[in-house]
Amino acid sequence: MGGWTPARAIRADLMQRAHIVLLAGEGIGTNEIVRRVGVSKPTVILWKQRYAAEGLGGLEDRPKPGRPSDTDEAEVVARTLEAPPERLGVRHWSSRLLGAELGMSNVTVAKVWRRWGLQPWKQETFKFSTDPELEAKLRDVVGLYLHPPEKAVVLCVDEKSQVQALDRTAPIPPIRPGLPEKATHDYVRRGTTTLFAALEVATGKVVDACFDRRRHQEFLTFLKQVAKAYPRVKLHVVVDNYATHKHPTVRAWLARHPRVTLHFTPTSGSWLNLVEVFFSIITRHAIRRGSYASVDDLTAAIRTYIDGWNTRCGPFVWTRTADELLPHATPGKRTSFTRH
Repeated sequence: MGGWTPARAIRADLMQRAHIVLLAGEGIGTNEIVRRVGVSKPTVILWKQRYAAEGLGGLEDRPKPGRPSDTDEAEVVARTLEAPPERLGVRHWSSRLLGAELGMSNVTVAKVWRRWGLQPWKQETFKFSTDPELEAKLRDVVGLYLHPPEKAVVLCVDEKSQVQALDRTAPIPPIRPGLPEKATHDYVRRGTTTLFAALEVATGKVVDACFDRRRHQEFLTFLKQVAKAYPRVKLHVVVDNYATHKHPTVRAWLARHPRVTLHFTPTSGSWLNLVEVFFSIITRHAIRRGSYASVDDLTAAIRTYIDGWNTRCGPFVWTRTADELLPHATPGKRTSFTRH
């Protein structure tokens, strides 16, 4: 066993392999080696054959099948980060395409991608704000979330327009053991509505209304509804820069009702408005999963959901400061976040 000396720290598995070949060298049979070492018969045969063919080096570990060398792994990562050649006519790599390009299996490529967190097939969108008052508006809105004024209510208001009443062409079979709920891919459009919603940040409760259109008249009607729902208290209302929110008629009403103050998110900064989170929730939980024979059916379903929501909702907690957000709201960084 020249080459492995007491001065070298030897792993237990290597010691076990050496024990097997030493016993074999003493003429001890395979079955007896199995009993003494406590391994399987195929294991004893493997290491006897490897030692006979390669000597001491045969007892060393070998790269596992399908695992690339460090050089191959680096090549996979480097090529993944580059655009595919034009001759392939694709916009991003698949594991099979890259495997064929590098002369390795797609399974090996996929393993490298998992280790490095590479997902060439995935794409996220972003948009930078060009608002000259970006920092001021961002600090204003985030300040409301993190440090709401005393004896005041902070509300997030927006409209979800063109909500479609889709009537599926067949009834939706319910969930069954081993089977998900199913819905036909085809449908008939029965009309649309616009959902106006005001989310109270401190409690999560929602005031809602549905209108046929999305003009300043509807916005002002809804603003009056919200003010009536919160009487004799100062209201700080977060809205986006949509023109209807700044219409002269709306401004005139606000001038007569100073207890209501609008706070505008930056241009292309609707992700700052927490009511967008609620719109995402109601779309996933209710609107998208239903079948509606009319707009009235759709609006009734929306109201039923919001009534239930208001009995179980909780505060919407914002966690990021303005200083943390600003570097991500300008070119060179991403503006999307998965949590607030």
